[in-house]
Amino acid sequence: MVAAQGSDPLFGATIDGRYRVDSRLARGGMSTVYLATDQRLHREVALKILYPHLAQDPKTVERFEDEAINAAKLSHPHVVNVLDQGIDGENAYLVMEYVRGQTLRHVLREHGRLAPRHTLKLMDAVVEGLSAAHDAGLVHRDMKPENVLLTKDGRVKVADFGLARAASNNTSSGTLVGTVAYISPELVTGEPADERSDIYAVGIMLFELLTGRQPFTAELPINVAFKHVNEAVPAPSTVVPGLATDLDELVEWCTAKNPENRPHDAGALLGELRHIASSLTDAQLDLGTGTSAADTVVVGPPVAESGATEVIAARSDATTVIPAHKDATRALDVPSPASAPEEVTTAAPSARAARRTAKRERKQWKKQAQIPLETLESHPRRRAWLWAVLVLVLAAVLGTAGWFFGMGPGAQVTVPVLQGRPAAEAAAELTALGVDSARSDVYDDKLDEGLVVGTNPPANNAIRRYQDVELIVSRGPELFAVPNIRGRTQDDAENAISRAELVTGKVEESHDESIAAGEVLDQEPAADEQVRRGTEVSFVVSLGPAPVDVPDVTGETRDAADRLLTAAGLAGATDGEEFSTSVPKGHVISQDPAKGKLERGGTVSYIVSKGPRMIDVPNFVGQQASTAEAELKELGFDVEVEKILGGYFGTVRDQDPADGSAAEGSTITITVV
Repeated sequence: MVAAQGSDPLFGATIDGRYRVDSRLARGGMSTVYLATDQRLHREVALKILYPHLAQDPKTVERFEDEAINAAKLSHPHVVNVLDQGIDGENAYLVMEYVRGQTLRHVLREHGRLAPRHTLKLMDAVVEGLSAAHDAGLVHRDMKPENVLLTKDGRVKVADFGLARAASNNTSSGTLVGTVAYISPELVTGEPADERSDIYAVGIMLFELLTGRQPFTAELPINVAFKHVNEAVPAPSTVVPGLATDLDELVEWCTAKNPENRPHDAGALLGELRHIASSLTDAQLDLGTGTSAADTVVVGPPVAESGATEVIAARSDATTVIPAHKDATRALDVPSPASAPEEVTTAAPSARAARRTAKRERKQWKKQAQIPLETLESHPRRRAWLWAVLVLVLAAVLGTAGWFFGMGPGAQVTVPVLQGRPAAEAAAELTALGVDSARSDVYDDKLDEGLVVGTNPPANNAIRRYQDVELIVSRGPELFAVPNIRGRTQDDAENAISRAELVTGKVEESHDESIAAGEVLDQEPAADEQVRRGTEVSFVVSLGPAPVDVPDVTGETRDAADRLLTAAGLAGATDGEEFSTSVPKGHVISQDPAKGKLERGGTVSYIVSKGPRMIDVPNFVGQQASTAEAELKELGFDVEVEKILGGYFGTVRDQDPADGSAAEGSTITITVV
C-alpha cells in the first residue's frame, strides 16, 4: 500500500536526473523508501534515500556506497537485486528492484503461526538467499520478517543487505543500531557482527513462525536486548505442544548464546534445514493444519523480483538504538555470551541428540547396577567372599567400559575434513576410523557430482564411533531450462526468466521488419538450453520496422504518387482536391509530411489539383481601358494591352476573348485606341 505523501519535499522530484519519485512506500530506521520511475529504462524501481542526518556524515555515506557496491555484486533469485547507487546533492540513494507483494511481517500479523511444512519451505528460500550472501562475504546484520518479501505469485526475497552496518557507522561507540527482537547477544555486548549473528536472527524468526510470537518481549527495547543475553530461547514445543524435537533442536542450535556453538554460516544451516524437512513425517510437518489460519498460507517455489516494502514495526520489532558499552553492560549485570554457562559444541542437532541419548543410557545402567539383587547376611566370611566377587565384577565392568570408551564402539574420534573428496573415498576413511556413514545427495553449484559437500556432524567435531556420520554428497549443479521468451513483451520475458530461477541479463533494442515493437525478437542462451541457477538471460526487444525516407511526390499524378510511396514502404491517401493555376489537373499540389522519415507502413496524405478555376469574361469594348484592366485583374486574369495610334483616347476597341469563360490566370488581350 502506498503511504500518504503529506508534505514530502521529494514527491514528484527527479533524483540524479533519472529517477522520478512517484510515491512513498515506507519509512524505516535509517531511510525512506519511494516508488520511483527509472526514466531511462522506463521501469518501476524502489528508491531508498538515507535520512539527511545520516547523509551528512562522510563516513556513513562512504560505508553506504561500499555496502551498496558489494550488494550489487550479489545476484540470486531469493535476494532483492541492487541496481544503482549514488549521491545527488544532499540525497544519498540506493536503487533496488521493485517487488510487488507483502512482507513476512504482514503474513504473521494476518495468519499467526505457520505449520512446520510451510515454515521450513519459506525459511529454505530465506536461508538459501542468505547463504549466497555469506558466500559473497556479505553479512545482513538486520534479518527480520520486515526484510523478507513475498510476492503474490509465491516468490521469496531477502532485502536490505548490509545497510545496518552503514547506519551503525553514524552512531557513537556507546550505541548500537539493530532490531532488538532479533538481535544477537554479541551485538548487545558490543562485539562485531558476522555470519553467525544472521543465524541467530534466523533462529528467532523460526521460533516466531512456528509459534506465532517472539520469544522475548518487554515494555522497553533495552530489556528485550538484555533477555537475549541472559535468557535461553525456549523450545517452540513449550508454546505449541507436539512440535517435533528436531525443530526444537534447530532453534536451539541457531540461538546458542555463544556464536561458536551456532552454524558457522547460512550454508551450514541450509543443509540441516533440508535434512529436517525431508526426515519429518507428514503428521509432524502438518501439525496444527486445519486449526490455524496460517496453515492456508502457501509459500510458492522460489523464483526471481527490495522489494521496496520497508515496514515500521512497533515496539521491539522496530530498529532501535540501545546502549552497547561493555562498561554499561557490566553495570547492569549483563554477562558476556562467552561467560554463559553453556556446553561448547558445534555438533549438529542430530549429533547432540545422539550424545544425549547415549549419556542417558549410561546413567540408567549405572543406576541399575547399584541395586542389590538380594539381601546379604552379615556373616563375616560370606561378606568377604561377596566383596571379592563384587570387586571382580566391578573390575570386569570397568575393564569392559574402558575398552568400550577407549578402543571400542564408544571411543571418541574426530570427524575428518571430507569436503571435496569423492564419496566412496570419504566413506572408506570413516570406515577406517570405525564409524558408519550414511549418504544424502544435494544439488551444489560449486562441487562436481559425487564429491562431498559436507558432513553431519560437521568436520573437526568429536563423536563416538557408534554414531553415524551423514555424508552430504553433491549431485552437481541443479540445471534449469531457459524459457522461450521470443514474441513476449519485456515484462513477460523478465517474469518468465525469474520463475525459471534465472536472472535478466543485458537488454538491447533493435528495429525489425516482422516483429512488432515491444516484443522480444532474440535471446541468449537459446530456449530450452540447460543452465545453472542464476544464469543471466540476455535478450533483444524489437523497435518495430526501421523508419524510411518520405519521397517527394508533388507534381506527380495521383497514380504515380501512390506507386512512389508504395515502393518506399509507405501508403498514400488523397486529402482532397483544390484549384490550381500552376499545377495541372490530376497532379499533386502538396503532401504531408513533405519530407523526413516515417515508420514503415505509415501514411502520406496529399492534395490533388483540380486545375484552374473557369471564370466568366465580361465584355469591355467601348469602355475605358483602365477600368477594363483593373476589373479583369481583380477577377484573376492577366491583361495584355495593345495600343493603336498610341491609344490616345484610352477606349477599348476590341477584346479577346470578348465573352464566354476563361481559366483563372489566363491572359485577356484588349486593343485600345
